[in-house]
Amino acid sequence: MSDAINVMKRYEIKYLLTKEQTKYLVEGLKGHMVLDQYGRTSICSLYYDTPNHRLIRESLDKPEFKEKCRLRSYGLAKPGKPVFLELKRKAYGIVYKRRIQTSIDEVNKFFNKNDVFSDSQIEKEITYFRDYYESLKPSCLIIYDREAYYEPDGDLRLTIDYNPRYRLDDLNLSTSTDGKSLLDEGSTILEIKVQEAIPIWLSTLLSNGKIYKNSFSKYGEAYKREIINIDRKEIGSYV
Repeated sequence: MSDAINVMKRYEIKYLLTKEQTKYLVEGLKGHMVLDQYGRTSICSLYYDTPNHRLIRESLDKPEFKEKCRLRSYGLAKPGKPVFLELKRKAYGIVYKRRIQTSIDEVNKFFNKNDVFSDSQIEKEITYFRDYYESLKPSCLIIYDREAYYEPDGDLRLTIDYNPRYRLDDLNLSTSTDGKSLLDEGSTILEIKVQEAIPIWLSTLLSNGKIYKNSFSKYGEAYKREIINIDRKEIGSYV
């Protein structure tokens, strides 16, 4: 695996926006935040879970501590193009993310219980996660088109996810960015990522636009829509 590792610790606050609120917000960011160099980028996240979907079921119970594992690509994954294996934990409102740059082949070997990782602390954590939960496999693919904004002289980051969608078949990062929509047409997901408090100017902008916090999990929503029904049918078949 590559040594290109990211470690992140921050608060992440989510909001659901209408089309009109999104337009209002983007206009209000001018003079405060800047769109990053990538513009609008399609992001594909492949979530791993146990056969009985233990991770997402526990997450939906809103515990003080929860964790998940996903493989992420920016655009479709192609030969020679890096992907990122991420271990994301949330404890008492603070998000901790461990991320390793790798390849799809190495990830496939890893989840087949081959020890392809080095002895770095982050890679040990991800290996422990795999061994602790056992039998992890691709469960759901989430895709969205993201615009990311940053504060030039601060740690504030903000993302707007357009057209979030999912699929439960063809679970790979290489074939397409198609999927079923998670929101009404035009609605978006706003995430504010900050290490300290939200600045006053942004709090005022959100308040004036009637934009309020709204807990929303893309994988969780897909599970509630479809996977939970699959689990119930499988349970019923054994009764």
